[in-house]
Amino acid sequence: MDFELNEAEVRVLGSLVEKEATTPDYYPLSLNALCAACNQKSNREPVMALDEESVLSAVEGLQAKGLVLRTSGADHRVPKYSHRAGEVFNFDRREQAVLCVLMLRGPQTVGELRGRTERLHTFDSLTEVEATLERLMERTPPLVQKLARQPGEKEPRFAHLLSGEVVVHAPANAPLEHRPPVEDRIARIEEDLAALKQQFEEFRKSFE
Repeated sequence: MDFELNEAEVRVLGSLVEKEATTPDYYPLSLNALCAACNQKSNREPVMALDEESVLSAVEGLQAKGLVLRTSGADHRVPKYSHRAGEVFNFDRREQAVLCVLMLRGPQTVGELRGRTERLHTFDSLTEVEATLERLMERTPPLVQKLARQPGEKEPRFAHLLSGEVVVHAPANAPLEHRPPVEDRIARIEEDLAALKQQFEEFRKSFE
């Protein structure tokens, strides 16, 4: 894989994969239907508000990478779009289901993946999900990575690598000593700025 997908491209590709499995009667999707799929509020994290221009730009980017096909002609009054993820990556249904959920909902635990892939593929056990993740991680290049467990997390999460390596930051409300060094420095800078601002206000008032 010699390309990386941007955020909109990931959402468009994931939506096409999902709709092929869940609403086959309405697949391939028109641009209007694809926008609605990208922006729906259920089964999406984060919820997005992509306009038609942004979705169309993402579609064109995916077409250039061979991941999306545009269909038009007598059978379609408007152009419609379908994905080619299965062909490009040689996925089986289990791998495609797992990657689809990771594209649409961000990093997930094994348990979350088993529950949230049910409409796409029914996994018989957590072990089957783990085996699927292992296959995706062992690809060359890998398509999934196991994330470092964060403070307060009981289980590790997994993320797709279609947009490059994933860097996870500690939650904003994590104790300062658990924050990455960069966040620690930013917090101190913000505190210093607040103190300087207060000193300036006191200095200004002394001349009033």
